[in-house]
Amino acid sequence: MNLIRLIIILSMCVCARLSAAEIMILGVAQDAGYPQALCYKPHCLPGWQNKEKRLTATAIAVINLPGRSKLLFEATPHMPEQLYQLEQAAPSDLFKLDGVFLTHAHIGHYTGLMYFGHEAVGAHKTPVYAMPRMSAYLRENGPWSQLVKYKNIDLKPLQNETTVDIKGIQVTPVLVPHRDEFSETVGYFIKGPSKTALFIPDINKWQLWDKNLIEQVKSVDYALIDATFYEDGEIPGRAMADIPHPFVVESMAMFADQPESEKAKVHFIHMNHTNPLLNAGSEQTKEVLKAGFNIARPGMRLAL
Repeated sequence: MNLIRLIIILSMCVCARLSAAEIMILGVAQDAGYPQALCYKPHCLPGWQNKEKRLTATAIAVINLPGRSKLLFEATPHMPEQLYQLEQAAPSDLFKLDGVFLTHAHIGHYTGLMYFGHEAVGAHKTPVYAMPRMSAYLRENGPWSQLVKYKNIDLKPLQNETTVDIKGIQVTPVLVPHRDEFSETVGYFIKGPSKTALFIPDINKWQLWDKNLIEQVKSVDYALIDATFYEDGEIPGRAMADIPHPFVVESMAMFADQPESEKAKVHFIHMNHTNPLLNAGSEQTKEVLKAGFNIARPGMRLAL
């Protein structure tokens, strides 16, 4: 079978699976994945005992069929596995990786960049889109600065609420309040040929944002939002005010008076190893689904 015929067949297979563009969920767990290191409690043991139950840190991809392009959102510590998942859906000989978009400088969101480096892939100018503080952090601190020096990555500047267009996919960063020790934190509005999405894996309480969550969800077709913790008291012995994510129960309560169509847009993502929503059979999972919301799962596709 010659190369041209192989490419045609691969193209036909890919076309059969894809809309014009799709979001693909690659990972759904909090930064450290599931199970978490040194956690040997009952909720973590299934993941240690069965590799099939392990979950990678939160990341999504956009596959753009007309543009023969793919975009990665977050560079997680599990990036090699996630890039392999993406390769199965959008092979590199047909789809170019045209950008990696970072949200902030916490371990689950940027440390996967190391795999583009001298000791690993040895990539050449992989486009990495980041906000000003995030870019400066990578440029000025090792080992990330070596990626810039060796031109493994090519930093592309972003500005708050300023849209970049990559082969017809429009991406707009929006600042959100979070623990910004080393960089600012953003979420992303993503606009495809026919639908739009909001991706906010990390934020402090919704009330601290200068935007109204309900109104933002109304403006999109999908909202993949922070579900780090299901409810207060989830981490015994630790003050959860020190890690002020919106609880899932709080987010659901905000939508109590909204129509079912709005609730159905919400896909909870970025779940800590303690979050019972990681367990598809948990009572909490059943409650969330019964209430009309969705829970992001690896491999899920959303037409864009």
